Amino acid sequence: MITLFAGGAGFGLPEISPFCMKTEAQLQMAGLVYSKQRTNPTASPKGQMPFIDDDGELVADSHFIRLHIERKYRFDFDAHLSDLERGQAWAIERMLENHFYWAVVQARWLIPENFAKGPTMFFESIPAAFRDQARAEAISRVADRVLSSGLTRHTLSEQLDLATRTLCALSLQLDAKPYLFGNEPCGADATAFGMLASALTPFFDSALQRRVEEFDNLAAYVGRLMAQFYPAHAWAGPAIEGEFVVRESAAAHA
Repeated sequence: MITLFAGGAGFGLPEISPFCMKTEAQLQMAGLVYSKQRTNPTASPKGQMPFIDDDGELVADSHFIRLHIERKYRFDFDAHLSDLERGQAWAIERMLENHFYWAVVQARWLIPENFAKGPTMFFESIPAAFRDQARAEAISRVADRVLSSGLTRHTLSEQLDLATRTLCALSLQLDAKPYLFGNEPCGADATAFGMLASALTPFFDSALQRRVEEFDNLAAYVGRLMAQFYPAHAWAGPAIEGEFVVRESAAAHA
């Protein structure tokens, strides 16, 4: 029996972490039975979430959880992809996880109004006398990590331009297809779903959230996958009806 350890619902999302959403979607794609338990990063072997306990074997990090599933359960998330498409899917995942993710972090943690309504909750269990200091130290650590990624070395306008290039590329790849590479989901769809939903949630107000909304096919894609993987979750993201305006949406930001 697999137990998925994740952060739980919050911020208008079924899982606070895009990586936890990715792993849970992939467990469902693989048709595996699992239970879920709420935890925090300090309980993880790698100090991050998600991680799983698969009959006593602990596996941490969403990428290595995927590899574990593929090896142990002989499930190929990309079975319907060509070798070229497998390479493209890997590139999409790296674009989202190593680049776009930091824009999501910046919007949550480094915009004071968003921090005050979101991440500040992580510090409620700390005694009041130390809480403000703990929050300030955490914001400083996050700011250092985002700076190390390179994102906040640029102006806010330049940061948004970089994120928009990623959204344009993803929008054009998706086009009017149900999933990134056609009529069946692949591993990269789970990654894209988690990242885009985390940016799109209306719980936070940011230029990034508003920019994602401008890509009709990406917003509709998140809505479809939310209904597929989290049917009980009341998704409050934009509901897009009718035909997608894909090339025009992407071209507007090119």
